[in-house]
Amino acid sequence: MQVKQTKSKRRRGVVLTPTGLQRLQEAIVSWEMARKKGDRLTLQELSTQISISTKTLSRLWSLSKAVDQKTLKLCFSAFNLKLNEADYAVSSVDDESEILEFLPRNSYTKLENSPRLSTDEITHRWTYPDGPVALDSPLYIERPPIEELAYREITRPGCVIRIRSPRQMGKTSLVLRILAFAQKQRYHTVNINCYQIDDSCLTDLNKLLRCLCWQIAQQLDIEPNLDEMWDEEVGYKLVCSFYLQKYLFKQINHPIVLVLSDVDRFFEYPHIAQEFFALLRSWCEEARQNYGWQKLRLVVVYSTEQNISLDINRSPFNIGLPIRLSEFTHYQVEELASRYELNWRVGQESAELMSLVGGHPALIQLALFHLVSGKITLQELIQEAMVNGGIYRHHLWRHWLKLQAYPHLIKVYAELVETKLGLVIDPADAYKLENLGLICFDGDRILPRCKLYRAYFQKQLSALV
Repeated sequence: MQVKQTKSKRRRGVVLTPTGLQRLQEAIVSWEMARKKGDRLTLQELSTQISISTKTLSRLWSLSKAVDQKTLKLCFSAFNLKLNEADYAVSSVDDESEILEFLPRNSYTKLENSPRLSTDEITHRWTYPDGPVALDSPLYIERPPIEELAYREITRPGCVIRIRSPRQMGKTSLVLRILAFAQKQRYHTVNINCYQIDDSCLTDLNKLLRCLCWQIAQQLDIEPNLDEMWDEEVGYKLVCSFYLQKYLFKQINHPIVLVLSDVDRFFEYPHIAQEFFALLRSWCEEARQNYGWQKLRLVVVYSTEQNISLDINRSPFNIGLPIRLSEFTHYQVEELASRYELNWRVGQESAELMSLVGGHPALIQLALFHLVSGKITLQELIQEAMVNGGIYRHHLWRHWLKLQAYPHLIKVYAELVETKLGLVIDPADAYKLENLGLICFDGDRILPRCKLYRAYFQKQLSALV
């Protein structure tokens, strides 16, 4: 009897091209203007309108994960479009072997198929985790549906994305991927770190806006010509807006993604902050009704909520798509450990590490970097951290210095770390402690962010209170 050989099945699919994405996005915007007066469709509403799942939609917006051609036709027909050959590219993926979603295609082979590395090779392979995760690194962990939502939103004319989380939660790593996605669509990108702006500019609105416009022009490779184009007689905010619309935007043919990182620095200068954030809000409103401003897509990144009083109608912090980065889940910690080639048991080592630091991305990355070297075991790492901070000494020391700047909070936090069941504290104090990244919430009760913080600050604060 002849045994029939079974061929490995292949699932052929298609991915949207930038051209297809632009056509589909324009049709969706037109539908939103006609049916919802310009209000944005949520992912769930879009899923209902097209009659496909939100998971499939997320794959579609990524431009790298395949869907079947029938699904793509369904998406286009839902908005009275005919699918053209230029709208998609054919992709094929083995059923048994998915493409690594965290890597650019063909950049890496699967880790489990790679030859095992020696300890020295491993420690040289992974860089010390003290900054954003590089675009070509396999160590970036997606937190669905955040990435897909951001990619879809950035294709909307005049959009605003607000990314807020305490420091070391992965904001910059996400921004790098948003910018890379935008460049893939042939968008212009400008990335401005507000901590690179001189202090003298933050007490003079005119100097601040000239500095901002100069940076935007430089990153667009356009001669600034500020002295020639800047007429202070009409007012600083108005001339800045005219400069962008009438000078810079007219010299570019594609949308521009403007990222403003660490805008919470402006909160230290309330008068400037009031004027500057009102200007940002006016740009967002212009983009909704003025075609000349629809090239602008704004991404605002910050660690704390505003601690100044802003008119609700003049604030950019209550419009657009809000993104709050969450901690890693158990599954995501185990996935990251596997990418470090650690042979962890399901629900074992990840639970032990997370009992110490929760799902804090930076603290998890630091632990895995040290564990993969083989020079310290997980039990040793946990024990040393509980005794003297261990590998987290510098991280804890920085938090200690920040807390010392708020004498009143020292007493509140000292009481918090001594109470096992958590406390209900003044909302203003909770707000400040959350911005410092020192607490988490359990219903209406407040707890130290993790076991490590409780142990460290109990020792530090017992000598002061």
